[in-house]
Amino acid sequence: MDSGSIAWVLTATALVLFMVPGLALFYGGMVRSKSVLNMLLMNMVCLGIVPIVWVLVGYSLALQGEGNGGLIGTLDAVGLKDLGTEDLLLVAFLMTFAAITPALISGAVADRLKFSAWMVFVPLWSLLVYVPVVFWIYGPDGWLKERGSLDFAGGTAIHINAGVAALAVALVLGRRKGWPNEPMLPHNLPLVTIGAGILWFGWFGFNAGSALAANDVAIEAFLNTFLAAAAAMMGWLVAERIKDGHFTTLGAASGVVAGLVAITPAAGYVSGLSSLVFGAVAGVLCFLAVSLKYRFRYDDSLDVVGVHMVGGIVGGLLLGLFADEVLAGDDHGWLLGGGMDLFTEQIIAIVVVMIYSFVVTFIIAKAIDLVMGLRVDDDTEVTGLDRTEHAETAYQTL
Repeated sequence: MDSGSIAWVLTATALVLFMVPGLALFYGGMVRSKSVLNMLLMNMVCLGIVPIVWVLVGYSLALQGEGNGGLIGTLDAVGLKDLGTEDLLLVAFLMTFAAITPALISGAVADRLKFSAWMVFVPLWSLLVYVPVVFWIYGPDGWLKERGSLDFAGGTAIHINAGVAALAVALVLGRRKGWPNEPMLPHNLPLVTIGAGILWFGWFGFNAGSALAANDVAIEAFLNTFLAAAAAMMGWLVAERIKDGHFTTLGAASGVVAGLVAITPAAGYVSGLSSLVFGAVAGVLCFLAVSLKYRFRYDDSLDVVGVHMVGGIVGGLLLGLFADEVLAGDDHGWLLGGGMDLFTEQIIAIVVVMIYSFVVTFIIAKAIDLVMGLRVDDDTEVTGLDRTEHAETAYQTL
């Protein structure tokens, strides 16, 4: 790699790292004030746990070696053994992706998950769910990659994966006390807006950094990321105005994130105005999807399923329609004359990851529940997790 590309990937690594506190603020503003510190810490602790797991064994199993049927990597690089300088750059860059992925799940379990259980869940989920899925999609002979599916920066491996896992854990946990009859509104919308802005800023590293070079693909991914988020914000706001009669700050912030999620699998594979389609469709569909929890009675506290799972699915499917033959090679989209092959492979990859992630996550959550308990008791939930789990409060009263 030339020095300019190395500098860009190092910068992108820092940008993605910054997304974790951004996500913490985004989620933290959406919870009730009595559990905001718990939500912040659930996100931030991923920056403590996951990097250790990643450098010891995660990176090696996720991206090193061939010959295991395309299912998992090898232990050749365990503990960063025998890795060169450019390999270490890739380790650092992808470590930030590995850290933010379980953090996404935290939004679905707000107000009721034991923090000690979360500390056990994060490393188990990272190794048993995230690492195999990454290998399938990006590994040297990953079987989904070999079949022909595409995922530029983690739409399937990260967002669909985490969104489905969030649903599984939420089902094991059960609903919050009083939900859905008791209003559980965001306690601090300025925090939500700041968090969304940090996520948007960091996402340029997430997507454009995934080009792994300072080149034309990075430029395309950068622009696509900007436009998709803008279109999704407008799509969400218009849908909200039509359905509910008003525009909201929470809707604008949620729309931005929905668009960022949707463009992630396609950021370096589509061109022209395609990103506007990704964003607009994601903004509308994710807005509609967040209400499904009331119909099907699952308590996804902060709409991880509706935004990340649905947004990831939208992006993965639209990639099968709009992939540009210059950027994606022979795998160009159905609407651009590429036939149905890529679209079919996108469907297969999405379905496989959803089934695997849901089943294994459900088993992990059930096992933790049996061994140490997953959910706090009723009194703790009513009092709030900040005081009971952390002996702190976010807002001091004199």
